[in-house]
Amino acid sequence: MGDAPPLARLLDARLVEEGAAALPGAGLPWLAERRKAAAERFRALGLPHRRLEAWKYTDLPRALKDRDYLPAQRQAPASLDAVPALTGDEPLARLVFVDGLYRAELSRAATGSGSLPDGVRLLPLAQALEREPGLLEGRLDALTGDADGADPQLALLALNAALLDDGLVLLVEPGVAVPGRIELVQLGGLGERPVFHAPRHLVVLGEGASATLVERILGVGPTGGLANAVTELRLGKGAALTHLRLQEANEAAIELATTFGALEAGARYEAFALTLGAALSRHEIDLTLDGEDAEVALNGAYLLRGRQHGDTTTRIVHRVPDTRASETYKGALDDEARAVFQGLILVERGAQKTDGRMLNKTLLLSDKAEVDSKPELEIYADDVQCAHGATAGEIDADALFYLRSRGLDQRRARALLIEAFLAEAIESLSDEGLREPLLARVRAWLQKAGEQDRNETEGGR
Repeated sequence: MGDAPPLARLLDARLVEEGAAALPGAGLPWLAERRKAAAERFRALGLPHRRLEAWKYTDLPRALKDRDYLPAQRQAPASLDAVPALTGDEPLARLVFVDGLYRAELSRAATGSGSLPDGVRLLPLAQALEREPGLLEGRLDALTGDADGADPQLALLALNAALLDDGLVLLVEPGVAVPGRIELVQLGGLGERPVFHAPRHLVVLGEGASATLVERILGVGPTGGLANAVTELRLGKGAALTHLRLQEANEAAIELATTFGALEAGARYEAFALTLGAALSRHEIDLTLDGEDAEVALNGAYLLRGRQHGDTTTRIVHRVPDTRASETYKGALDDEARAVFQGLILVERGAQKTDGRMLNKTLLLSDKAEVDSKPELEIYADDVQCAHGATAGEIDADALFYLRSRGLDQRRARALLIEAFLAEAIESLSDEGLREPLLARVRAWLQKAGEQDRNETEGGR
């Protein structure tokens, strides 16, 4: 494991020196065996590197070089009084994790509080492993397998399997509609030293069930940690999940996330991701449409500046006829920021009447900003409607001139055009109550960027 000595040391510290006793689920034979096998695979595989086609544009070993991390469980609890609100109304339920550790005093309406309807189980993963391990045995890894094999791209999945510490478990029984938003809040950067944590989230919706999950990743302190998260989504027949992911980690953090999902007939998964933070972030999404009339809508926006690096990699597999998938990701890059979009729509034999569409558009606000866009179609059926496209360019000079002629200064005019460009993606959200909070985040980012530019300009005089 020469590629990543800090993570190798972390594995040894957690699984060898401490005997994994401090990790959740200690004493569960099936989990202990799983951790041990996954650790051995990670040591053998090493970190994914740029020689792999899927990692060609993201150099993770370089980003982790000379970094070292403290396990979350050995960090002193951070002091925090409240969670910053996203919307004006409170969510139905909220689970809060600070540097990887569940904080009950900041959370609300977990299972048993009376706020959740019958047929809904919501609890932290570590608590489920301790009190109700039967809930998870056979459910964890139902989609991902055990990360077996020699594929180097499985390395991060193996690392998560070895060191998973906590996360959200949401189980919704058939026919139950969760009447409000469930919020998953992950706060980081508060400790004296950077921490590593491996969140593992599990969402299972039974036939005809529905829910909205709002996932927030916030940097509320200056320390740059490393997160390697895995989320499994299983949607039964006719189930519907809306999933918002807002990533605002601090600009020293590294955020790695993988989402696996399987949809049965008639199920719908709508996801939106807004990426604003982290020194380096990568979100992989791997979805399989296993039943007819299943539908996926993936949309996102990204705003990056400085030397931030944001990578979105998606793979949607159409296994049966009459399934639909659409993807639209739009972003703006300033300074020396870099974005990566890799999307694959795979249509298997027999998956006739597939409708798959993918689009990536990026505004380059600096001549040093860069985007690598690689949308792909792999089709083995002959009666399909599939298309993909990608564009990158500068702000429309005529539109900018028009706004300047109406009395706006350069910074304000540019900010309005960037906001309008990204608003098209944000307004695709079916939950109208989430649109304005996201637009507010975009405006706040643009205002902060404008102030930093102004200060740099004035300081250089």
